[in-house]
Amino acid sequence: MLDHPLRLLRWAVRLTACGLVLFAVVSVLREGRVTEAVGGVLLGLLYAAGAAFEGRPSPARVWLGLVTAGWLVLAVTAPPFVWVVFPLLFAYPQVLPLWAAMFGVTVLTSVTIAVSAWHAGGLSVPVLLGPGGAAVVVTMLALVCRALRADPRLRP
Repeated sequence: MLDHPLRLLRWAVRLTACGLVLFAVVSVLREGRVTEAVGGVLLGLLYAAGAAFEGRPSPARVWLGLVTAGWLVLAVTAPPFVWVVFPLLFAYPQVLPLWAAMFGVTVLTSVTIAVSAWHAGGLSVPVLLGPGGAAVVVTMLALVCRALRADPRLRP
C-alpha cells in the first residue's frame, strides 16, 4: 500500500544527492580544482551504488561508512561538498539501528557546522541553524519512513 510512495521518496533522496554532488563538482571545476571534481564524481558513483545494498544490513553499513568518509574528505577540501551531507542524514536512520543512527546524525550535523564555520571563517547564525534545522527535518522524515515500512498493517 505505502510501498510506492516510500520507493518514490527514496528515489527523490537519491536524485537530490546526485544533484548536490553535480552542483559541487561543477562548482569546483569552475575553480580549476580537478582533483576535488574527480573525488566528487567518485563519491556520486559510490552513493548511487547504495541502492544495490538496500535490505542488506552489513554491506549497507560498509557503504555508509565509505560514503561518509568520502564526504568528509571532500567537505573539508571544498565548501560546495558540505551540503551533500543532507542525503547522508537521511541514510543513517535507514541503514543503522536507531541508537547508532541518532548518534551518527548528531556527529554528522556537528561536523557539518564545524566545517561550514571553518570555510566561512567563523560561526554565524545561518551556519548553525542551516545544518541543524535540516538535520531535524531530514531525520524526522527518515524516521517516519522507517516506522511506515515496519508497520505490518500498512503493507499490501
